[in-house]
Amino acid sequence: PYPSPVADPVQMTLVDRDNGDWLPTHPHRGEQWVAGQPGHRYAVRLTNTSDRRVLVVLSVDGVNAVSGETADPSQAGYVLQPWQSTEIGGWRKSLGEVAQFVFTDPRNSYASRTGRPRNVGVIGIAVFEEAWYPRPHPHAPGIAKSEASRADAPAADMAEAESSGYASRAQRQQLGTGHGQREWSPASRTHFVRASRHPSQVSEIRYDTRAQLVARGIIPRWRHHRDDIAAPRAFPGGFVADPPR
Repeated sequence: PYPSPVADPVQMTLVDRDNGDWLPTHPHRGEQWVAGQPGHRYAVRLTNTSDRRVLVVLSVDGVNAVSGETADPSQAGYVLQPWQSTEIGGWRKSLGEVAQFVFTDPRNSYASRTGRPRNVGVIGIAVFEEAWYPRPHPHAPGIAKSEASRADAPAADMAEAESSGYASRAQRQQLGTGHGQREWSPASRTHFVRASRHPSQVSEIRYDTRAQLVARGIIPRWRHHRDDIAAPRAFPGGFVADPPR
């Protein structure tokens, strides 16, 4: 019998921070798509499913979310402890703050506003295994610098895009990631030596508005209409309401 394929060490999902919903992925022609809501904040949830530390370089719209450089796998990223899950909610501004990820018009995206609109609409990770395995520390996700320095570095999202015009597509991209309000988000510097110059995993999620996913044929039109109808829920109640006056 053939050996079972090795699962990717890091799982990546998107979470709508305004309503708390996990955003499901829709497979289409070898790509994974997510429907975002304009104006909503979101986070990238990363889960290390392995028993070793890993370095995750995060790219949002082709921009390194930690350093703000045009994204490349050799750059700075987040270090996850074995089995750790964390949510990255914005562009890293310091070891204590991020600027929130917000679904917005592509022309208002951080990538476009910094002259790099070509890769708007895609979120990606490059994952590296560690050359040696120190004792894990139960801290917030650490941040390791680029491969060239291999020194202590701050944690942060990562992504970068080449400067150029919007790529021509059958359907024009209607959603990008903006540079939202700053919020507290602690991170620490750590040391990480990559086992290889090449990532062990590269994963991408494409995103756009729900209407655009329907127009592209990613979400069937009938399903789109069905989703607009509220489904019955076992526990429809919310919080305790005031009594009638």
